[in-house]
Amino acid sequence: MCGIVGYIGTKDSKEILLRGLEKLEYRGYDSAGIAVVNDEGLHLFKEKGRIADLRAIVDESVVAPTGIGHTRWATHGVPSKENAHPHQSTSGRFTLVHNGVIENYSILKREYLQDVTFVSETDTEVIVQLVDKFSQEGLATEEAFSKTVALLKGSYALALLDNEDKETIYVAKNKSPLLVGLGDDFNVVASDAMAMLQVTDQYVELMDKELVIVTKEAVTIKKLNGEVVERAPYTAELDASDIEKGTYPHYMLKEIDEQPLVMRKIIQQYQNENNELHIDESISQAMTEADRIYIVACGTSYHAGLVGKQFIEKWAKVPVEVHVASEFSYNMPLLSEKPLFVFISQSGETADSRAVLVQVKELGYKALTITNVPGSTLSREADYTLLLHAGPEIAVASTKAYTAQIAVLSILAAVTAKTRGVELSFDLVQELAIVGSAMEALCDDKETMEAIAREYLSTTRNAFFIGRAVDFYVGLEGALKLKEISYIQAEGFAGGELKHGTIALIENNTPVIALATQEHVNLGIRGNVKEVAARGANPCIISMKGLETEEDRYVLPPVHEDLSPLVAVIPLQLISYYAALHRDCDVDKPRNLAKSVTVE
Repeated sequence: MCGIVGYIGTKDSKEILLRGLEKLEYRGYDSAGIAVVNDEGLHLFKEKGRIADLRAIVDESVVAPTGIGHTRWATHGVPSKENAHPHQSTSGRFTLVHNGVIENYSILKREYLQDVTFVSETDTEVIVQLVDKFSQEGLATEEAFSKTVALLKGSYALALLDNEDKETIYVAKNKSPLLVGLGDDFNVVASDAMAMLQVTDQYVELMDKELVIVTKEAVTIKKLNGEVVERAPYTAELDASDIEKGTYPHYMLKEIDEQPLVMRKIIQQYQNENNELHIDESISQAMTEADRIYIVACGTSYHAGLVGKQFIEKWAKVPVEVHVASEFSYNMPLLSEKPLFVFISQSGETADSRAVLVQVKELGYKALTITNVPGSTLSREADYTLLLHAGPEIAVASTKAYTAQIAVLSILAAVTAKTRGVELSFDLVQELAIVGSAMEALCDDKETMEAIAREYLSTTRNAFFIGRAVDFYVGLEGALKLKEISYIQAEGFAGGELKHGTIALIENNTPVIALATQEHVNLGIRGNVKEVAARGANPCIISMKGLETEEDRYVLPPVHEDLSPLVAVIPLQLISYYAALHRDCDVDKPRNLAKSVTVE
């Protein structure tokens, strides 16, 4: 959540900062601001709303080689100009942007800042006021910043400007992502490399509780005790063209269409020279030695984990539990003797998952991260990583990352099965290739998907998704997509649970989207459809070729039954997209949501 950019160099910083914020707007978009400094002093521009609203108020006549910027997703205080970042100290000397949540901000406010009049409701303002206070007590800026950071409890990524030192940006982080980018006669700060890919692909990772002094000539990393840390840069492997919408009206539609290509790329990345599926031997060994796998994730990644559980248990014969990260962190179950933890996260920065990872490492257990972002926090801190190879995902509602997660989980399960001496009855590489072709056919059938969305969802206030076995898990994801971007109240249920209470919610014309891709429960789910239809529901059955009947609204191209989630979800993604479009919703940036949930 929220995005940070910073630039210090020889060029005018305004446009670089604004472009960077536009790349990060998926992280937060209820307000934004930039602060730039030149020989005339500091110039602050901030506004409620999108980056376009901020751009409209920026004074083009101001030329400044140093600046910081921020796009906000509200945690403390409502979206407003006053609560927008950057925040300034009362004296006006210090200006700061912040991602994260300061857990002890009210205590710090009470103990140190009783005489300060605050202009915002944010926890962030406490930080900049503390720096000012310690500066007024005689500390140099670096010392004041370091003392302030040492007092903070919680998560933070910080960038600070001192109006009396125009040659430096002061940076610190803990639990929230932040990078420093390197250039010739300039350096940059960003919470995501894609923000500053416009100027550099060379980045230095920052670790928790480090303080960084950034000038246009140098980057100095220190621990809070003052010890200097040397760290080599890495090359951000991002293609700038991947981050653009191109001819698509929305990132979400582009990312849905990219799924067939992602399937093929995953197959390619996880094959060895003999065209056999391959992952790092240390990972397959850890999977084999574990007596139970604990999958920990949130939201869409949690739904992918539920599907992955089926693969691992059915193919590799290893017991699996799937847990919601935010619950696991505070209510850890009784663990087995030799557990392996698998963390699934598109961004690799999910705060709730990281909180569990920290606990797991303290207990001495091994952890594997499945993520789309190499070098992300979860990837760095886990013992092992499997990458999704899906390319940047910008739309808040995840699509290609979900199917990539399922595909990688299937490969993990297949390789683990082979390591354990269990032979699959089918060729997974071949079946995933068939999935890619089926996805392509589904993505090309957008007119039908739009017609279904118009027919079932154009005026409804709620909708239900039902399925049995693995179809239930896909229904959960379909319901999440619909509610995320169209604001229709949508819920996913196991078909057999309808009669245990949910059927009371069925009214005349209530849309019920039923998935029927599994032969062994096909008759059961069709019986559930009859039950809701008898109560006035408007059922929409999506079935697999070979299981279809005349009453089905849509028939999926045939794929291996175990891999049906990869194709069954495509219509649900497209139906949700068109439902949101018909309701004039902001598809890529739904209200109250942000892409990377980097606060608990």
